[in-house]
Amino acid sequence: MNIRTMASEARAASETLATLSLEARNAALLAIARALEAEKASIEAANHEDVAAATRDALAPALLKRLKFDGDKIADCVAGLESLARLPDPVGHVRERRELAPGLVLTRVTCPIGVIGIIFESRPDALVQISALCLKSGNCCLLKGGREALRTNRRLFEVVQAAAAAAGVPDGWIQLLETREDVGAMLAMDESIDLLIPRGSNAFVRYIMDNTRIPVMGHADGICHVYVDRAADLAMALDIVEDAKCQYPAVCNATETLLVHADAAAAFLPALEARLWARGVRLLGCERTRAIIGCPPAAEEDWDTEYLDLILSVKVVDGFDAAVRHINAHGSGHTDAIVTQDAAAAEAFMNRVDSADVFWNCSTRFADGFRFGLGAEVGISTSKLHARGPVGLDGLMSYKWKLRGGGHVVAPFADGRTKFTHVELPAE
Repeated sequence: MNIRTMASEARAASETLATLSLEARNAALLAIARALEAEKASIEAANHEDVAAATRDALAPALLKRLKFDGDKIADCVAGLESLARLPDPVGHVRERRELAPGLVLTRVTCPIGVIGIIFESRPDALVQISALCLKSGNCCLLKGGREALRTNRRLFEVVQAAAAAAGVPDGWIQLLETREDVGAMLAMDESIDLLIPRGSNAFVRYIMDNTRIPVMGHADGICHVYVDRAADLAMALDIVEDAKCQYPAVCNATETLLVHADAAAAFLPALEARLWARGVRLLGCERTRAIIGCPPAAEEDWDTEYLDLILSVKVVDGFDAAVRHINAHGSGHTDAIVTQDAAAAEAFMNRVDSADVFWNCSTRFADGFRFGLGAEVGISTSKLHARGPVGLDGLMSYKWKLRGGGHVVAPFADGRTKFTHVELPAE
């Protein structure tokens, strides 16, 4: 099937899916969960082929880790589907309600966006999470995963499609793209696709934005920071930095740069070096950092690098203002954290750092749709329009205005015979 036909089928299905009951959508999510459990062996077999091929092709270790999709990750996907089915319905919420005049009432109501094209990296679990979020929110989706996960994605697509169809979801709501040519063709389909969400490198996301008229939502690099303030609890800071760097270094919310207040550096950096050396982390430092722990030098480009690996660039800064300036200059607007016992400094940090997620005394790894209680995520948005941060169900909703009258016409309002009342009414 060609991409134009896929997009047309998704557009046709979107009209039915948008009106499918919450009960039907939840039943489909649970049917997909049971199907994943039943097809665990075939999914793992497909993934084994992908991993073997990627190993022969010398795929980077960080990307290979993302590619693996075993029993534990399948179990996580099942748990995510079950959690998503328990969440409230995002469709049909009345956000505003206003009387314009007696008998003329305006409401603003949430509704699905429609058809969403999502291009994601070689993480098979992303296919399950994205399709599930789209289904729960009443959106149709065209999915294009990384070529390294081709066999796994194909098998997952078959499982998800069959389970959803058996539960009464309209055919065509989910489509799988497999080639780069498909992506190029998709960019020209503004008549069929309402939103694109690309996940990948900065250059790739910029390419998508520059070559389509379809609205684009997403993020490029995840250059996340932890700033250890002069008033930090240093034991707490060690735990947070270790988690932020080591818990899963191959993801966009892992910390790539550590900033340390000059007053804390002498006590903190040697302890940090010992802690992270045991975890296999390579430290790169500025001159002031190297004077304390003697690590290799950080080049200027390191402050703008997303490593996705056990590498951490470290910079000693003169104070709070210098830390904020560095983050706003070199960060990607994703997630940044401060470790401090000074509440005023923490609030100032969260107000002044221009990122989607700003944290106090906790790891950047919390920047995740599931951990935020959003029912997983389709991605992280660093845009300031529509959705920002982890994009879960709410970020996949649009809204429409519904106006209910009783034969009202504009003429008497225009000539002054009738006045607008504009009375705010309870929303729900």
